[in-house]
This record gives sequence, C-alpha cells and structure tokens, in this order.
Amino acid sequence: MMRFATTFFALLVSTSFAAAQTIYPIDRAEILAGARFDLKVEFAGEVSADKATLTVNGTDAAAVFGKAPELIAREDGRPQSALLLRDVALDKPGAYTVEAGDGADRRSVGWTVYDTGPRKAKNVILFIGDGLSPAHRVAARLLSKGIKEGRAGGKLAIDDMPQMALVSTAGSDSIITDSANAASAYATGHKAAVNAMGVYADRTASPLDDPRVETLASLAKRRLGLAIGIVTNTEVEDATPAAVIAHTRRRAAYDDIVAQFFAASPDVLMGGGAAYFLPKSAQGKRKDDVDYLAKFRDAGYAVATSATELAAAGKPDTRKLLGLFAPGNMDGVLDRRFLKGGGVAKNPDQPDLTEQVAVALDVLSKNEAGFFLMVESGMIDKYAHALDMERAVYDTIMLDNAVRQTRDWAKARGDDTLILVVADHNHPNALVGTVRDDLAEGEDVPLRERIGVYQRAGFPNYPAPDKDGYPDRVDVSRRLAIFSASLPDHYETLRPKLDGPNQPTEAGDKPGTFKANEKYKAVPGAVLRLGNLPAMMNASVHSGEDVILTAAGPGSDRVHGAMENTDVFRVMAEALGLAAASAK
Repeated sequence: MMRFATTFFALLVSTSFAAAQTIYPIDRAEILAGARFDLKVEFAGEVSADKATLTVNGTDAAAVFGKAPELIAREDGRPQSALLLRDVALDKPGAYTVEAGDGADRRSVGWTVYDTGPRKAKNVILFIGDGLSPAHRVAARLLSKGIKEGRAGGKLAIDDMPQMALVSTAGSDSIITDSANAASAYATGHKAAVNAMGVYADRTASPLDDPRVETLASLAKRRLGLAIGIVTNTEVEDATPAAVIAHTRRRAAYDDIVAQFFAASPDVLMGGGAAYFLPKSAQGKRKDDVDYLAKFRDAGYAVATSATELAAAGKPDTRKLLGLFAPGNMDGVLDRRFLKGGGVAKNPDQPDLTEQVAVALDVLSKNEAGFFLMVESGMIDKYAHALDMERAVYDTIMLDNAVRQTRDWAKARGDDTLILVVADHNHPNALVGTVRDDLAEGEDVPLRERIGVYQRAGFPNYPAPDKDGYPDRVDVSRRLAIFSASLPDHYETLRPKLDGPNQPTEAGDKPGTFKANEKYKAVPGAVLRLGNLPAMMNASVHSGEDVILTAAGPGSDRVHGAMENTDVFRVMAEALGLAAASAK
C-alpha cells in the first residue's frame, strides 16, 4: 500500500518563526482544570533575564506555578530568546490572561480553564473513521442494508445513535487538518498544527521538545487508574493511534512514537506497523537496534501476530496485550475476505477489526476502575486518498459492525459506557449516481456516458449482503458512482480495482512530482483525467467540511448542534469527571 501524501506532509513540518512574542498555549485555549501542559513564550529577539516578564492574571508566573520559568537566552543558537515552564497546571476554573513582555513590547492571550461535574461513565470508547465522509456512510448503508423504492433496508449502527452533532475540524495553522492534529484535538482538547500531536508546534528544530499538552489517556490513567486501549488497522505508529499517547510535531517520527508507547504502557495496543518494533539488524524499519517487541514481552505483554494468536490471547489472566498483525498497514475487508489482494498473500491470517475490538473489550474490562479505548478504522482514509472507493466503503461497513457489537456489549452491562463515533477529517467525496455498464452494449461507449444521474441512476444491483453486511461482488453492472473533488492526474476507469488497491499515480518526470500511473492506461475505456491539485501531490487530499459525530451512553447528551473538534475531548473528560477527580 502506498503511503499517500507523505511528500506533502514532509514539507509541512511546522517551523513557526514569530514576528513578536508567541505564547503557548495559544489564545482562546480551553484547558481542563488540573491538566498538565507546558507554557512557553517565544521572543522575536534576544531578551535578558531582567527584561523578560511573564504574568498570569497580573501575578508573576513563578508565584502562580510555584517555580520560575527557564530563560533560554539563544534558542537553537539563534538570536532569539524564550521562556519555558514545563509540566504546570491550573486547578481553579475561570478566565486567565497570560501576558509576556521583553522590556519594550508586551503581548497577552486569554485562556479558559474549565471544571467537570462528577463522573457519569465508567468507560469511554471513541471510534474514529479516519477520513469518513458522508458519502462513505451512505454507500455503506446502501451496500449493507439494500434499498428499495427509496427506502434503505435498515440503519447503520453509527447512524442509529440518540445524539448527533457536526464537528468542525480546522487546526491552529490551517483550515485543513491532517490526521495528526485532528486526532490530537480529540486526545488533548487543544488545537494543533498539521503533523503535530500532543504539542504546540514551536520554532525549534527538534520535533520532540515542543510545548506539550496532556492527553486524555494520560489524565484517565493518572487520575482514575483507567486502563488504556488503542486499536487500529493501520500502523499503530500512524497519526490517529499515535495521537492517543504521543507528543511530537512530526507524525513520521515512528521510532520515537514506539518508544513513547512503551514508556506510556497502554494496556492494549493493536494494529499493523510491526516493522517499527523490530531492530535494524533484524530487518526491521527502525533506525536503531532496539527490539521493542522483546521489550514489550519482557514487560509482561501477551503478544499476538495473527488472528489465530489473537483468539488465544484473551486468556483470563491477560491484562496487557500487544497485537501486531502486519509489517505495515493491515489489509481492508475487500482484500482479506474476497479479493485476496494487497498484502494478504504475505499475511493471510489478519484479524478483522471486530475481532480486535472484542478481545480489547475483554482485556480492558478486567480493570475494575474502567477504561478508555480508541478504535480506528483507518484504511478508509488510505483508500479515499487513492480514489479506491469500494475498499473505503467496505471498511466503513467493518467500522459499523465494530460499533454495533460494542453497543450490544455496553447494553448487556447496563449502559455504563459512553460510545462516540466520529471522523477526524473529511474527504471531498460525493455520491452522484451509479456507473451503469447496462446502459449500452459494447466497450466503445464513452466512459462519461456510463454515469447514470437522476432517474438514470436508478439503484445499484450489488448482490444481497452476507450476515456481516458485505456483498460478495463489487464488479456489478450498476455500481455506486462516488467521485472526489480533489484529483491528481490519473487514468479514470470507473471500474473497481480487483487485482489490488488502487495506485492512481507514479513518480513524475521531475523530482518531487507525480503523474498518472501508466498501469491503468490500457484498461478498456480508460480516460486520462488531468488533476486539479499541484503536481507535488500523489493522491486526493483532505477537505475542510464538518464531520459527523454520533454518540450514546452516559454523557452523550453534550453531543448536539455544531461543535469544535476540541469539544469532543471535553465531552469525554466530563463523562469521566476528570477535573472533579483532581479535587480528591
């Protein structure tokens, strides 16, 4: 599977050179009472100790936090100074004005510190459909439930939830997010920059020294003793699962992210990405010779590398579980169950997301204090980038199955669990009709004339789904037409890619550019579509529309209307009573 858009993301590693004082956390930050964070002031030039000032509501910061900020005279050896306070907190709710000065200029930002009521939920489960667009949801409903005379044959579990809201996704530096800062907003309640997670991206060269903000996982473990679980079908080091725990402004720092996983010691960690747990000398992808697979085993983790091993891992005494089921990303449903494409030949015994979630629930629920679990159906995004809509839709059905079984699990327990389902960002996809190979006979019919719109769209004719909601064929004569508004140059075939995941582009003639993949040129009827994206992009890109959040369980009543992505953190924090816990 190609790692789409990595060239683009590498160019966007944030280096924010400020023209005046820059203060982190940023203006209008909302901070949970008692949550830990780093407070940093970046001055535009060199500032001496007698000139640098920092106050909180008019009081010297040293008195407020019980320790003086460190003055960095020349940050990164440049004529720029900074003040830094690591690991501080504000326990009293209210409005705060933070002001910094260099003897000549002053700047202030305002923060809101908020409290929570008492705890409502024993457990919180956050499902993230990475890149899940409304078009994916509708397509999943049509394929898994069918439709007749305009009515679907049933509802998706992700839609049939009592609370719903629209969530805005913009980051601190752009109207368009990537998965790192989008998931970080859910994990910390703070806005972040593209590529960053658990930090405010500052101007220093190191991706690991940026001002940190505490994650929900850390708070839940520190304050309540909750077990922590992370389940995905991408590499576990990828942005969304990493954001649950990691602090870095460079999402591609996989070696460091694995080290942070080990230090944080989540109770369950499952997905792909085994190559970054293995030392360089053992043909792993790490740049060092640390064997993290051995380290996790030595730390008492049960380790599963296949579906068979996972089924055996859920023993009564299993309290810590590491599941790594592929060197890179795991394969999606369409390849694993039907087409046997992608990496299935090399890794034929990969578990389904539903199997991973079932074992995770079993292990985590052994903790009497409760748990926090993040579950990602992450390949939806990878396939959407690749314009591979069938694979994206099948993995949306898989997400829905995982949510349905989890809601049944929670109901059997007496509904003590808050369940949220949300996308981290959108893709500019739209369902416009059907692709109809039955409109006319012969392969000489122009490609665009095969697209049925309005009454010519009719209804798709996929076979009846199996018990899990999957039709066993996608190459039918009336297929859903889902198109993206963001396109690289590519050959459009309007056909499912039955031999393996789509790869719309290949390396271009100039370094750092991409062109249409010649592999698809000879497909009957293929048409070269000139893209609307810069040549540096090898795939479709994210879009800035709001995403859908649905929720059920204690604390879900706060989900309604229009929300910021940082509000999702607040919903979970309030359900767990995390600020109230700090007062004990």
